[in-house]
Amino acid sequence: MKINFTGLKTTFLSAVITVSAACASGIPVSADVAANPVISRSCPAYSASAQYSAASANDAFYYSFWYGSAPDYLAYDLSAVPEEQRQTVLAVWYNATGNYDYTVGQYGNSSNAMPSDYTIEVNAAEGGTYPEDGWVTAVTVEDNTLHSRQHVVEMTGYNWIRIMITGNDGKEGGTSSINFDIHNVSDGVSDSWIFFGDSITAGGMMNCYGTGFAELVNQIDSSYFPAQENGGIGGILSTDGAANIDRWLETFPGKYVSIAYGTNDSWGNQTGAQKYYENTAYMIEAVIEAGKIPVVPKIPYASETGVNTYLDEYNAMIDKIYEDYPQVVKGPDFDALFRENPDYLSGDGVHPNEQGYAAMRQLWAETMYTNVYTASDEPSSETTGGESIIYGDADLSGELGIADAVRIMSYVTDNAAYSMTESEINCADVYQRGDGISNLDALAVQKRLAQLLTELPESYF
Repeated sequence: MKINFTGLKTTFLSAVITVSAACASGIPVSADVAANPVISRSCPAYSASAQYSAASANDAFYYSFWYGSAPDYLAYDLSAVPEEQRQTVLAVWYNATGNYDYTVGQYGNSSNAMPSDYTIEVNAAEGGTYPEDGWVTAVTVEDNTLHSRQHVVEMTGYNWIRIMITGNDGKEGGTSSINFDIHNVSDGVSDSWIFFGDSITAGGMMNCYGTGFAELVNQIDSSYFPAQENGGIGGILSTDGAANIDRWLETFPGKYVSIAYGTNDSWGNQTGAQKYYENTAYMIEAVIEAGKIPVVPKIPYASETGVNTYLDEYNAMIDKIYEDYPQVVKGPDFDALFRENPDYLSGDGVHPNEQGYAAMRQLWAETMYTNVYTASDEPSSETTGGESIIYGDADLSGELGIADAVRIMSYVTDNAAYSMTESEINCADVYQRGDGISNLDALAVQKRLAQLLTELPESYF
């Protein structure tokens, strides 16, 4: 797979200018995550053939599931939830175990109690008694091969929501095993995540094993309870991820996308570090073009010789990704985690043990809370010689805006006609301080406005 890097950079620059224009028009652009809380927890649940387990689909325990045989439904009465909290919802179902997409990888062609054909439906009936009729189809899915899905559903005027499953594992009469959460996304889908990766992701990011990522984030800050899909597939390479990422993103309405391949690539140097970089870059570009935010962690350290012989070379490519794509959110440093705690590895020296997986999930939650949930929106500033500096504020208006980028560009184009004072130049010089004013300073301001930089001055480009 070849990548046109010139085209990629052009796409990126266009995206920066587009988002910056949005700032100028008054559209808010923020690094903050708007909470998308679960509103279905322990609400009245109904099922046709498996009523006894319906409540297991929305209790507080992801290791308990609703089991239904197609055709069957799982319905929630949300009438007790305030209407303003359920105007638009995110309906998310999670299968118990298994690989994310059973058609991909060496362990493919075998599903595991996953709904393959279903609809998401809403109903305006009053709460209290399950309505037999009046259901309106909002989403239709056929031939699904994924073990979890998220769907945005408009619920204004409706009190009920259900998933009606007509096919399990591609056939009527099969059994589905799911948890089913409804999140409030009336202000937009913001706190929604998917973690793509290999067997280490598959084994560690399933929310039914131990305490999951969403629960850990909630423990740190009860304002949040993210929707969280595990996109891990055992045995696959970054090449497989790159070959399927576009298709997978088409079904994901969320915001944050983790790209965590590399262990199998480096195991015996199967892919080669340069090809691994190209595959990862392709996936990052796909995420950005889909309007989502890429997250990339370091490849976990492994004591197994076949992996660690090449691991430094591959993790150097992660550093290059961070440098080449500043819009990437830095994920956890799993190389450091397992180097410092080799007892977190299982007997094969590659996969984490139970303690190691728990530590990974904890580090995911802590790192993302720092790098995403509490990322500052304020422009960098300091006081120098008694003068308060807001870096990037080229027109000295007291705040950072698109006008500052225009001010810098005008000066670069004709510094005689658009002269700048010493103070203005001092504030505008945000790309490699001390090198003078250039187009790169204007672009750095645009990137900061688009939240593709966390601070100014910019130390690299």
